[in-house]
Amino acid sequence: MAMLTTTVQNHVATVTLTRAEVRNAFNDELIAELTQAFSALGARADVRCIVLAAEGKSFCAGADLNWMRRMADYTRAENLADAGKLAEMLRVIYTCPKPTIARVQGDAYAGGTGLVAACDIAVSADTAGYCLSEVKLGLIPATISPYVIRAMGPRAAHRYFLTAERFDAAEALRIGFVHAVVPTDALDTKVAELAQALVNAGPEAVKACKKLVQDVAERAIDAELIAATVEGIADIRASAEGREGVQSFLNKRTPAWLPAR
Repeated sequence: MAMLTTTVQNHVATVTLTRAEVRNAFNDELIAELTQAFSALGARADVRCIVLAAEGKSFCAGADLNWMRRMADYTRAENLADAGKLAEMLRVIYTCPKPTIARVQGDAYAGGTGLVAACDIAVSADTAGYCLSEVKLGLIPATISPYVIRAMGPRAAHRYFLTAERFDAAEALRIGFVHAVVPTDALDTKVAELAQALVNAGPEAVKACKKLVQDVAERAIDAELIAATVEGIADIRASAEGREGVQSFLNKRTPAWLPAR
């Protein structure tokens, strides 16, 4: 069963996550579908802009619980392979030759923030919330970090990576994580306005401008950096604290590093 839909109209492709029943959370199948969709759309001459959207109340809640249950028993080698697929999906979205817009209609947590950050432009509903929740599980947001840190800046990342606080759309706008915040009923209008601006521009110029920003801005997200983030999450997932954090979350109990409630 497909976990997303793809439509193309007037040179604008829309990729919509359709796992509303699990808050559009990632699993290996969705990661594979997103990777394939952005690879294919990036190569299409009739596509000049890609909108990433989602159905339901949440944009993306991060890792699917059933996927997390499988990961909880992975070896380090299995964690490396698994994290590598997520890293490749984010790389494909970030380096897609077509400009991308995240249409964030609801909450984006953990890996979901990585999806938002990997897109060139992000428009948020004013009711959406954001959270880098990994440290609550004894984990780190390693694989998404190159994109999220670029989007919100290192100073904000120091706070929100370390505290796992939830922050609202207004704060996401203040720190530069999203570009515009609008009421939910105005979301499509704002996204369409930006998409039209991208479609109206010279397609080769837009492609070159996107690469220009990526080439000039700070450190390149290259194979070395991606490999380091993949190893970082694999190491901590396989650690005693990482395993305890995930198991306590899945079993709805207090982790060992907190006093029992």
